[in-house]
Amino acid sequence: MPGQRANSESRVLFVCLGNICRSPTAHGVFQALVDNCCLESCIGVDSCGTGNWHVGEPADQRAIAEAARRGYDLSPLRARQVCADDFAQFDYILAMDHMNLQELKSMCPADYRGHLGLFLTFASGVDLEEVPDPYYGGADGFSHVLDLVEAAGEGLLQEIRRAHTAR
Repeated sequence: MPGQRANSESRVLFVCLGNICRSPTAHGVFQALVDNCCLESCIGVDSCGTGNWHVGEPADQRAIAEAARRGYDLSPLRARQVCADDFAQFDYILAMDHMNLQELKSMCPADYRGHLGLFLTFASGVDLEEVPDPYYGGADGFSHVLDLVEAAGEGLLQEIRRAHTAR
């Protein structure tokens, strides 16, 4: 949560527009990766949106259902809006698309020393820069988002491990 720095060495924040489809999916998938590697004391995970339309709401039911098919639980997650404190709390702030990255850059303090960028830069073998928004599409869009998020999550975890090994 913003304002509460966990005992984590690295904190990761996933950001999309409404925080009900892409970023909670990334949050749930990456949290599972962290938990499966027993790194929850080293890596903190959260998600939010640049918009405020869905604050306090659960993830989209289609995102929850598709994630559950793959063994991920998004049901406890609730939407929140990005805030200025997030730049003090998170080492990696990862946008799902260029529009949200531009919004984040416009609020980013000059002294932010973390990584602010697109999440898919961590996905090997993926020819996309942006995680497409599945909100107005069918179930296949949510499945595609999961494919992309799983690939990028693996790459991000490797990057964080590599960065901590180099210290």
